[in-house]
Amino acid sequence: MGPGKRVNLVTAFMKKIFTNLTFWVLIAITAGVLIGNFAPQIARYPVLQKSFKTNVLGQEVKFGVTLAEFLGDFFINLVKQLITPIIFLTITLGISNMADLKKTGRLGAKAILYFEIMTTFALLIGIVVAHVIQPGASVNTSNIKTGDISTYTKMAQEFSWLQFLKDNITIQVLILAIIVGIVLNNMKRKQKIIGALNVLSKYVFIVLRFVMYLAPLGAFGGMAYTVSKFGLNALLPLGKLMLSVYTTCLTFIFLVLGLMLRYYKLSILKFLNYIKEELLIVLGTSSSEAGLPALIEKLERAGCSQQVTGLVVPAGYSFNLDGTTIYLSMGVMFLAQVYNVHLSAQQILTIIGVLMITSKGAAGVTGSGFAVLASTLTAVKVIPVEGLALLIGVDRFMSEARALTNFIGNGVATLWLSNNEKEFDRKKMIKEFD
Repeated sequence: MGPGKRVNLVTAFMKKIFTNLTFWVLIAITAGVLIGNFAPQIARYPVLQKSFKTNVLGQEVKFGVTLAEFLGDFFINLVKQLITPIIFLTITLGISNMADLKKTGRLGAKAILYFEIMTTFALLIGIVVAHVIQPGASVNTSNIKTGDISTYTKMAQEFSWLQFLKDNITIQVLILAIIVGIVLNNMKRKQKIIGALNVLSKYVFIVLRFVMYLAPLGAFGGMAYTVSKFGLNALLPLGKLMLSVYTTCLTFIFLVLGLMLRYYKLSILKFLNYIKEELLIVLGTSSSEAGLPALIEKLERAGCSQQVTGLVVPAGYSFNLDGTTIYLSMGVMFLAQVYNVHLSAQQILTIIGVLMITSKGAAGVTGSGFAVLASTLTAVKVIPVEGLALLIGVDRFMSEARALTNFIGNGVATLWLSNNEKEFDRKKMIKEFD
């Protein structure tokens, strides 16, 4: 190989690296951790100050938004603006083009059954691993930072399904899109409307691709904010719990989800490689919301039908939270061990039953798992809810594990159900995965 050809190969390789979104997101995450730990004053630099009057006392309260917080929230908020139209358009177009509406009802029933089975597996795995490893045993609580948990206990006391449905815009859009899709499906002159929706969908995804170029800023802001606020030192006292949660999530992903894909001769490793950019974005922002629109687009490109993708991903976003379920079960067991509360078999079964309900109330948003954990402890009334103060410092660091597992779980659910419904183009998958 001549020198000129070698230079061209190096140039081509460097160009590929520097134009790769994964590379820049990794750089952003690393920079966020370093700045958050060694130069927290930069991450905490105030860029926006707001003031408001309290309803009760009429006093003016001021609060500032830091640079890291602004960058992280700015990216997530941009993505949030696209989630609603993407879910609506994907589901509406999928159902309106269906020849058999009974198939949609069957798919919905299968999806709910799948979600329940998988989250129950996640719940049981979390409890068994926490029981074996005992992450809360011999924890020295005097060295752990505690904080004010009044906000979370209040949320726990006020939690209700009606409020959950009222606040969960994803579920509302999902229901509306199904109704509109059914109406369009039964209309005689529907082609013009469907054509217009297809054009709109095309442009929404074009906007999404441009928004994703800002992902490194969001990843940097999210990581810098977390590290600067809590510090890496917060990980040490509860390191055993964190290690247990991450290990359990990885076991669930490669064992349980891996076997689910293997059933249809799909590779979990190839799938993870295919969505690596979205995984890094979720890791950096600690929110599965950040990667949701891109996941829908990629699953369709990989051979999943529009109807299955549009129905399963949004529904799974609220009801198939494998990572959150693992965290909730391990969190309850951890606090029981910290307070030396010996749970009987009946109490453990009660906790499992309560978690099967309350885990569905977490909407996949950063911090929601912590609020639902408070709801669970309040309902069980065996473990002191005050113990949540022990988890405040590391909760944000564990939210990455929750978000990533939730995200991967919904992707696997879509692939599995697409194959099960025979709505999967394997040729497209091979092309995209390879």
